[in-house]
Amino acid sequence: MVTENKVVLVRSGEDRHAAPLNFLNGRFDCKISGSDTDGALCAYDTWRFKPGGPPLHLHFEQDEWFQVLEGRFRFQVGDQPYELGPGDSLLGPRGIPHAFRNLTETARMMVTFIPAGSMEAFFATQMVDPTSEAFRELSLRHGMQVVGPPLQP
Repeated sequence: MVTENKVVLVRSGEDRHAAPLNFLNGRFDCKISGSDTDGALCAYDTWRFKPGGPPLHLHFEQDEWFQVLEGRFRFQVGDQPYELGPGDSLLGPRGIPHAFRNLTETARMMVTFIPAGSMEAFFATQMVDPTSEAFRELSLRHGMQVVGPPLQP
């Protein structure tokens, strides 16, 4: 990683802070930190090692943008279902419930939060049970509300 006058270079397979996170069903490498963008955004390169995903949730003050790099994902944004493959992208607007599920054994997706909010602190907790009350409380502390279960197979 190279930082010079706010230019940030993070190599493939590396994390911005040299500390990749394990969260839910995969590994999260921060590529752009909120501290790099004065809070404007943060972005994660995520690898999913088994099917699954987060519960249906919404962000009070953030948009969430997804770009599938490998594998297939099913999304729900509002009441609308979508299936995405490599190269496809989707915006989950703030205030609109959304969720996704990795449909393949392994997959990879970029996830960007606009603005960054406290998503980096949220992911750093490494909670693993997205259906627990602790996960709901953690989400609320970081500007999100869980409004439904994870998407089913």
